[in-house]
Amino acid sequence: MNSDELLISRDGPAIRTPAAPTVITALVVEPDAAQRTALRDILTAAGHPCDIAAAPEQARTLMKLQRYDLLLAALHADTASEWSTFAGSLVVNASDMLVLPVIDRGDSAQLRLAYEMGAHGFITRPVIEHEVAFTLRNVLAQRRLQRENRLFSHRIGQEVLKQTKELLDTIQRLERSEVRIRRSQEETIYRLARAAEYRDSETGRHLQRMSQYSALLARKSGLDHERCELVRIASPMHDIGKIGIPDHILYKNGRHTPEEFAIMKQHAQMGYTILQGSQSELLDAAAIIAWTHHEKFDGSGYPRGLTGGAIPFEGRVVAIADVFDALTSRRVYKPEFSIERAMEIMNEGAGKHFDPELLQLFWSSLDEALHIKDRYSDPEPEPAPPEASAPPAG
Repeated sequence: MNSDELLISRDGPAIRTPAAPTVITALVVEPDAAQRTALRDILTAAGHPCDIAAAPEQARTLMKLQRYDLLLAALHADTASEWSTFAGSLVVNASDMLVLPVIDRGDSAQLRLAYEMGAHGFITRPVIEHEVAFTLRNVLAQRRLQRENRLFSHRIGQEVLKQTKELLDTIQRLERSEVRIRRSQEETIYRLARAAEYRDSETGRHLQRMSQYSALLARKSGLDHERCELVRIASPMHDIGKIGIPDHILYKNGRHTPEEFAIMKQHAQMGYTILQGSQSELLDAAAIIAWTHHEKFDGSGYPRGLTGGAIPFEGRVVAIADVFDALTSRRVYKPEFSIERAMEIMNEGAGKHFDPELLQLFWSSLDEALHIKDRYSDPEPEPAPPEASAPPAG
């Protein structure tokens, strides 16, 4: 067998300019010449420029010279084989390349191996054109949606940073005025926090209640008045990062997919990015709260998986205040839980979700918390209008 049979590349220089975003560049790695050629012809006919290689070593050479979006790699049932090692390493390690194992039709061992690798799909041989086209259409559509979500999230984040810079600069200028600083900052921060809240489904007085709960718990923990006020004024900014979450995810009616939830979780990091780096002690506190109020005491939270005392005090306090208000308030998707039921749910999370000592301290101050709840209660919803009667016939 000559070298042309082992390694076939498209005409032109080895290093090519990147393809347009709508063009998928592909590499087929397949020992069988007929199947190799068939796959190349199918991909080329579909508008995807394609290189082919007869063995992993030739494929590695091509991959050093060219960036591929899609790789179809033959698989062997033996996990220790050169082919399986090559395909498996690509499935696990490829960052933005879609890898589809090529397996023998009806070979359950190869199918199981492809599944265990975590592949997004597979191609069967002997190759059937419409099956390959169907599989490629599905996996490429999935990959395209993933890329669009990442790009959209990035663009939204950049736009939010741009649009909020002027507002944050204004806050910093106001801070230099000792006479008006506290009142001006508090009102500005509250209004910016409400802007984020309008994108969510939470009630109008949620920010007031949770900020008062946070200040109460800070005070019961022994913090001085200045620090308690810092927590009270900064805590409404905890979800400011939701400004950057795409509407189709933020307003989704139903459970999020893992990919959607990963984007939703970005609001903690995005909130920190918006607020951090200023010369304001208040904005620095708000940045820490936005960053850490979804961390959990046992390390299962996000965005950094902090545990115990490594979670800043403000984040641990706001986690309790936020969840307590969410449980004991009416939402469009749930009724108001009783205080007893809320305590039962939160006690189950003691030492897991919540700092157990802070949670018990909050319960010891429950009478004061209930006074806050009553003082800032949501107005009763307007009664639904009666249904209109049917118009007369004729």
